[in-house]
Formats: sequence, structure tokens, C-alpha cells
Amino acid sequence: MADSEFDSILIACGKNDRRAQKVLYQRYYSYGMSVCSRYVTNKEDATSILNEGFLKVFKNIKKFDAQYDFKPWLKTIMVNTAINHVKKMKKYNVEIGLDQAQAIPTSSDILSRLNYEELVNMIQSLSLAYRTVFNMYVIDGFKHDEIATKLGITASTSKSNLTRAKAKLREMIQHKLTA
Repeated sequence: MADSEFDSILIACGKNDRRAQKVLYQRYYSYGMSVCSRYVTNKEDATSILNEGFLKVFKNIKKFDAQYDFKPWLKTIMVNTAINHVKKMKKYNVEIGLDQAQAIPTSSDILSRLNYEELVNMIQSLSLAYRTVFNMYVIDGFKHDEIATKLGITASTSKSNLTRAKAKLREMIQHKLTA
């Protein structure tokens, strides 16, 4: 899709043109779903987050600066919507002290022996607290202070949950490779 055509779609979305909104939704559905799916364990919740995120996109489309890429703007909205969903669930608040988190030895080529789906399924099987912090830190690039602020936890809890998530993933990977 040419830039001018995409700009026309964005302008039409700003005027609440349902056809343009449908085109934008269809174009970015898969991408948005991939972002939302990282934060929840079932497709229904991911779809709910995606739809809520797109409502925010359509409501705020006039604030989007067209001189920047659309995808990062959309990702920010989807991640924030997913985080808000997680906060509503109030199950993420597992407070484990950093001193309780153990360092787990690493293996050099372990990830090369797993496929993408296996790794995604392992991440999905983490507890909500661990999965949320892992996604925010490792995949979305948030700092621990930002995670703490967004989730209403301490930075040390964020660090601890990340350490525990990594340890749990290592354990699952090692089990998978030795089975």
C-alpha cells in the first residue's frame, strides 16, 4: 500500500469512516494480535484487548503524527491496553524478594534447538506476573522502573519476577531438551 493511500486511510479513520477503519483493522489485525497474545493465555482475552486497543486507536487517530511509522504507535497502544487488562485481573502482584531469586546456569545453544511455537507456548505457560514482566522487559524494552510504575509494584519485584521467569523458562527448556 502506497504511503499516500495509507495516509488517506488514516485521514478517513479520523473522520470515523467505518470502511477505512475496517481496512486499518484488517491490515494490522495479525500484528496487533501477536502483541496482545503475549500478555494473556487465551485467544478470547487477546481479541478483547485487541478490540479495545483499536477503539483507542480510532478515538485518538488524529493525535498520530504521520511523519512517523504507524506500527510503533499501534504497538504502544496495544501494549498499554494489555497492561491495563493485566492490572484489572489483579493477579500479577506476586511479590518475591530479589534475594530469593536464584541465578540459573545458562547453555549456549539451547534456543537454536527449539522452534518459535514451542518458545511462545513456554512463555504463555508462565504465571501472569512472570509473563507480564518478561514481555515488558525482554520483548517490549521497558526498564524495571517503568514496569514498576505501570504495574504498581516495586522495581525489585519487577527484577525478581524477571529472574524467576527466566529461571522457569530455562527449566522448561532443559526439560524439553532432555525429554
